[in-house]
Amino acid sequence: MPDWTWEYEGYDPRAERLREALCTLGNGYFATRGAAPETNAGPAHYPGTYAAGLYNRLPTVLAGRLLEHEDMVNLPNWLPLRFRMHPDEGPDGRWFHPDQDAEGLLLYRQALDLRRGILTRWIRFRDEHGRHLGVEQSRIVHMGDPHLAALHTTFTAEDWSGTVEVESAIDGMVGNTGVSRYRDLASHHLTRMGTGTGGPAEPGVMWLRCRTTASDVRVVVAARTRADPDGAPENVRNRQSDFRIAQRLTMPVEPGRTASVEKVVALYTSRDAAISGPMESALEAVRSAPDFARLLDSHLQAWERLWRQAEFEVPGESGHVLRLHAFHLLQTLSPAHTAELDVGVPARGLHGEAYRGHVFWDELFVLPYLNLHFPELSKSLLTYRYRRLPAACRAARALGREGACYPWQSGSDGREETPEVHLNPRSGRWLPDNSRLQHHAGSAVAYNVWRYAQATGDTEFAHTRGAEMLLQIARFWASTAEFDAALGRYRIRRVLGPDEYHDGYPDAADPGLDDNAYTNVTAAWVLARGLDLARTLPASRRQELFERIELRGGDLEHWEEVSRRLHVPFHEGVVSQFEGYGELAELDWDGYRERYGDIRRLDRILEAEGDTVNRYRASKQADVLMLGYLFSPEELREIFGRLGYELSDEAWRRTVDHYLARTSHGSTLSGVVHAWVLARARHGEAWTHLREALASDVADLQGGTTAEGIHLGAMAGTLDLVQRGLTGLETREGLLWLDPAPLPELSEFGLRIRYRGVEVRIRMKPGQLWIGVPPWEEAGVRVVLAPDLGIEVAPGDERLLPLAG
Repeated sequence: MPDWTWEYEGYDPRAERLREALCTLGNGYFATRGAAPETNAGPAHYPGTYAAGLYNRLPTVLAGRLLEHEDMVNLPNWLPLRFRMHPDEGPDGRWFHPDQDAEGLLLYRQALDLRRGILTRWIRFRDEHGRHLGVEQSRIVHMGDPHLAALHTTFTAEDWSGTVEVESAIDGMVGNTGVSRYRDLASHHLTRMGTGTGGPAEPGVMWLRCRTTASDVRVVVAARTRADPDGAPENVRNRQSDFRIAQRLTMPVEPGRTASVEKVVALYTSRDAAISGPMESALEAVRSAPDFARLLDSHLQAWERLWRQAEFEVPGESGHVLRLHAFHLLQTLSPAHTAELDVGVPARGLHGEAYRGHVFWDELFVLPYLNLHFPELSKSLLTYRYRRLPAACRAARALGREGACYPWQSGSDGREETPEVHLNPRSGRWLPDNSRLQHHAGSAVAYNVWRYAQATGDTEFAHTRGAEMLLQIARFWASTAEFDAALGRYRIRRVLGPDEYHDGYPDAADPGLDDNAYTNVTAAWVLARGLDLARTLPASRRQELFERIELRGGDLEHWEEVSRRLHVPFHEGVVSQFEGYGELAELDWDGYRERYGDIRRLDRILEAEGDTVNRYRASKQADVLMLGYLFSPEELREIFGRLGYELSDEAWRRTVDHYLARTSHGSTLSGVVHAWVLARARHGEAWTHLREALASDVADLQGGTTAEGIHLGAMAGTLDLVQRGLTGLETREGLLWLDPAPLPELSEFGLRIRYRGVEVRIRMKPGQLWIGVPPWEEAGVRVVLAPDLGIEVAPGDERLLPLAG
């Protein structure tokens, strides 16, 4: 299954951390990086295990200031399993390690089976005495049982006889040290450790318990190690401290006779539901867990069910990478397990410690895909936001505003988790981090609420929790907008847009920009949707909700006015990124590329030179062009028209051209957005950006960042680009709208979606579109194929439709 296998040949210490991130295994409850079990954290390796939503807060004194930071906690390492040879004749071998035994490595291969969720490693090495040993090792993080993982290792002696000694351990001596930029921050989140064994009656069972220092979450990792198939370890010896528990056992080997050992692990925390305590639950789980073979069977069945719901067919290398992206999305946000948790969308997955495991706006790129496959998961992720609505309302009041102001970075309780400072690795300087001024995060929440309701028809959520969030976000924008009598329009001041490079005006004392176009246009859209919702809510629910949030009688009239009179700046016939953008200097792009080569992180380059990107027309990623990602051309014209502006096709093309020439693509999301915006008119450029989006993590285009955690938004965005971007798929007014815009390089593909509970299958080929509903469905779908062909597709129907051009 080459299209379903992600493979690495050879051992390369320089690439191991990247491979570990891309070979992470998870199940939505927890995930473990693909580190070799015999390695420890160091320059070449970083074992890490993370439970979804498990954070802890630590203080750090930095540059004379006491700062707090909340991190997703690196939990005790359950992987450790090392081995060495004890031949009948000759000296004993040392513990195997790929770095120390690199010269003797005759085979080192890793394969990630995407269809089945298995990471397998093959090793053949010759020790310093000329003896050969073969090792095959398979690992799973169980997709059926959220608390279980397992490791199975088989040893084959080629030209010697004796025993293999195995040490299986649980290591609590871990910290959050996986990102070098955070090296000055406190990193030890675990305390009150203790270890133990199952005693004489259970010689292969051991456990480690600990707590997080501030959030006081109790964590227990238990393991059962035994020989396979005999089932009982031989000569078990315990090596125990408060921070590490290890068990050693020996197994006979000889040429033609293999020996195997399996390690089954259970992870529980005090946050889990329906348990009396994590210790009892973890021990019971490893005691009752079946052997590796039966665990593998149930694990494979769970993955098979997942892939049925996420089915797609894209040929070639693009399809290969898209399967990897889907795999990591499904094991970070599993409908079977994540939907039961109080968690959001971690921007870097459960794959590393970059961004400290925080939740950003990346759900804007994730939920549109999930809505059409796993709507119950989308609802759960939106509920994470709803539970933090009180914190967002408190944040708005702290700013002197009404409604809800969602944070740019979120974690455990919904407060703003954006750090006050960040490190520029180029200059070594800690600089103010003003990205908390990206209040457009709230618009992303409102957008996802609206799109979820349109895709699923879930009026119960839309009229209750969804309505409350959307109305409170609209309220925030209405109270934030200030009327400028000279302009005759409302303005939103001192914010940041998605670009992130510009955090203030040149030489200004205070951070923030005025009238960021993306912020103002999306705020106007949120206000308009809030008005729609207020008018269409059932009368009893409207009254109840208005009373609970204390919405006043004249508020809606004010919303109406602001939604039609927000200021959008223009310059030189294009939409300005913010007021004053047109007055900035042009950057010598060719000169900087010649001097530095890779200028994706132009902000760091300029700061290290003593300059600032605030002086230039330069963007990290799409900002104004994000509007073309969120809204169809027709919707965008309507929004601008409501605001009293004409946005012609020509003006939008000029706007696209202007920012394309001035964007450094310092974010993995940039390629997704630009490919989407360009797909209809400029196929060659769209394909270039899509290829970059596909390669961003697998080739680590951002230069070392993927090793610190994948970019989940970009991965989901590439999937959604095929699903909605190239099909022109929209869900609105109870209809499925299709306006295909296939790229020549991706003109043939197939996918399965679920629209309002009905399975729909779509296949694109050059010049035609096939759509069908399986016969077992009880209802059909109403489809509109642009520009005006409306059809009904009943259960069992298949329709082949010609495409223009």
